[in-house]
Amino acid sequence: MYDHLRTGPLEGLRVGLLHGRLDADHKEIIMRRFQRGEIDVLVSTTVIEVGVDVPNASVMVVEHADRFGLAQLHQLRGRVGRGSAQSTCILMTGPRITPQAEERLDAMVNTQNGFELAELDLRMRGPGEFFGTRQAVLPEFRVADLIRDRKLLELAKIEAEKFALEPEAGVSDAERSRVWDRLKQAWQRKYGLVEAG
Repeated sequence: MYDHLRTGPLEGLRVGLLHGRLDADHKEIIMRRFQRGEIDVLVSTTVIEVGVDVPNASVMVVEHADRFGLAQLHQLRGRVGRGSAQSTCILMTGPRITPQAEERLDAMVNTQNGFELAELDLRMRGPGEFFGTRQAVLPEFRVADLIRDRKLLELAKIEAEKFALEPEAGVSDAERSRVWDRLKQAWQRKYGLVEAG
């Protein structure tokens, strides 16, 4: 895409390229050149999602926006509009998108509130695995719903933390030991965790 743009539609403009495989020094040089206006258009992967502050950046085009989650789209959109100039974020999609992708894109158009978008993203994709590699998956709760029962789950977390950290009157060491053994068995079976020490 970089080669296509600089030799085609953007020929005559100074086009830069930024991606995750560049070393940190090279990335920094490119960003400084972009900040100083020595690069007119920066073609980049999502490596620019966080921590980039270029006030003169005023237009962002996100290709295949339907493939991204709301949180990531919101982060990308936040890379423009940091200065006084009017800014625009263009979300491009393929010819066919899923109903879920359409819902995400509609949300991006309808709000700039990051908290609303994060909550919708959580509702749509789930929190991901706690000890796994999948980023979008509903947790395996048998009864609870992460959104609906948030307050109850927070209370359960506090109580579990108390049980773990503070010996409770009326709970024998043998009972506590049985609880820990049961938890270790369940987590070991599911995730193959290793105990060291």
